[in-house]
Amino acid sequence: MSDIVTLLQCTRPSLTTTTVRQLSRIIVAMLAMSGRVTMLSLSRWAGKGGSYRTVQRFFYTVIPWATVFWVFFRAHLCHPDDVYLLGGDECVVTKSGKKTYGLDRFFSSLYGKPVPGLSFFTLSLISTQQRRSYPTMVEQMVRTEAEKVATQAKSHKKTQQRKKNAPKGKPGRPKGSKNKEKTHVPLSPELQRIQTMIHKQLQVIGGMIALTHMVLDGHFGNHPAVHMVRGCGLHLISKLRHDAALYFPYDGPYAGRGPRRKYGDKLDYHNIPVQSLTQTTVEDNIHTRIYQGQLLHKEFAQPLNVVILVKTNLTTQACAHVVLFSSDLDLSDVQLIDKYSLRFQIEFNFRDAKQYWGLEDFMHVQETAVSNAANFSLFMVNVAHVLGGHFRNGNPQFGVLDLKAYFRGHKYVAETLKLLPQSPEPALIAEIFDQVSRLGRVHNAEPALNMS
Repeated sequence: MSDIVTLLQCTRPSLTTTTVRQLSRIIVAMLAMSGRVTMLSLSRWAGKGGSYRTVQRFFYTVIPWATVFWVFFRAHLCHPDDVYLLGGDECVVTKSGKKTYGLDRFFSSLYGKPVPGLSFFTLSLISTQQRRSYPTMVEQMVRTEAEKVATQAKSHKKTQQRKKNAPKGKPGRPKGSKNKEKTHVPLSPELQRIQTMIHKQLQVIGGMIALTHMVLDGHFGNHPAVHMVRGCGLHLISKLRHDAALYFPYDGPYAGRGPRRKYGDKLDYHNIPVQSLTQTTVEDNIHTRIYQGQLLHKEFAQPLNVVILVKTNLTTQACAHVVLFSSDLDLSDVQLIDKYSLRFQIEFNFRDAKQYWGLEDFMHVQETAVSNAANFSLFMVNVAHVLGGHFRNGNPQFGVLDLKAYFRGHKYVAETLKLLPQSPEPALIAEIFDQVSRLGRVHNAEPALNMS
């Protein structure tokens, strides 16, 4: 308990003394408890000073989570000589009922279809040296009624076209259409919300970390997303569709009339020029070829730094490719691939938050409580990483289950000692704590400091 209070000292300028005390009680209960994470369960494991009303007051208190995330990261997780990326991704939490704030239908990659639930967009600082992601801002994505109506109308139109087998229309450019200015891109409401989050995040950081790149998944592999990120002063690293229409820059002679030709030959993914090949490897009977070049896309206003990974199974001759890109034309193929691969670290944050810290379990329905529950579950990801770091020097494989088993054992011993008529010797108590805290742990390791 004392170590948890010490960890939270950095948040005192942002939180009241009461909120810090409530937060410390709830964190200890969260670390020790088993089963679903609800307010009632937390109150049962919190012990003295953590009644149900206390837990309820905490979740219905307005908390500046963006500042709390940042000061905690700056105090315990930030390394001055490290290089960080700004990552972002959406997390969908399934929910039933009709009362929960922001309840809607969102596409879930786990289910492969839209499901009723809540959507939270998370920004994260990703360490290129530690190879880990640290959540720093969480906001709920709530669609307006106008967005819902527009989505339903678009879906209905597509359904009617499929039923009627309506022709797509004549190929080519519609008569009377005019050129569009690609440098002025209207952002969708989703991108506007995300851009606002990025601006808030950069304002909170205040230049203490030099951020130059933002990593997003393939959902943001389009020109509006590039425009959104560039508007925040960052470069985007993302993924294009596997069949994206890319063109080589035209380097032929001038035709003598009209504007100079911009687009050259279209890229054939099955016949990529050997001049673009940067490296080739064979591992586990998989032949990997990596191509890189500055290519053009007719929907983008600027050239793209494109890296194409082509993998061929030498046994079956099955072939597949992935198209990565960045708005930063100076990144090498190794740097671009490495930075994009780090994006997946944020998925481990979501996994831990759902599996251990109650992101799938909370039963709140009001806006403030829902926001606090989501932010707290992802804040626990950072807290667990700091606490687990005290053990990983002895065993790098020490994980979240081992950490929870350690705190659960301490909880059992502390409650048992209260029932004894006379307290045992300090040496015996320390030995009991050590033995009981090992129960249920897969990887044993000694803490670097006293965690009780």
